[in-house]
Amino acid sequence: MSALDRSLQNENPNINIIQQYRAKLLDFKEKDGRLKEVEKVFGSMKDEHHTLKKKRHDEFMQGFGIISQKLKEMYRLITNGGDAELEALDALDPFSEGIQFHVRPLKKSWKQMSKLSGGEKTISSLSLIFALHHYKPSPLYCMDEIDAALDYKNVAIVGDYIKKRARNS
Repeated sequence: MSALDRSLQNENPNINIIQQYRAKLLDFKEKDGRLKEVEKVFGSMKDEHHTLKKKRHDEFMQGFGIISQKLKEMYRLITNGGDAELEALDALDPFSEGIQFHVRPLKKSWKQMSKLSGGEKTISSLSLIFALHHYKPSPLYCMDEIDAALDYKNVAIVGDYIKKRARNS
């Protein structure tokens, strides 16, 4: 005990420690307030991001459904009975995995675009373009030699369709 008494008598107490504590406490409160503001802004931005992401997904899936349905109709019309299908590889997040386009020409099996002949690719692509046009019409299309890979029968079908669509333009 006597050793402790001597050490206390030999040391000078730091009177400024209370002022230092108050300064540090004030600094802490200021930084804590800024942190809470940033967390609040971050939370609102995160909520807005989630809302926009959901809106983008919903609008895309709505348009995707319309285009997919119209694609089936267009492909059947152009091929006189074939079938086409758009498939989102990941329905929950179609932007991450993408979309596949499959067609079944009349009296044939389902095929991916890469496995089709030149004429079948042209017909499939045109049916997709016409389906997209139905969903969101463009005022102008430039199609150069789209009939190059088509036989006369398919050229006549595509030409008649384009004439019908352009009648009131």
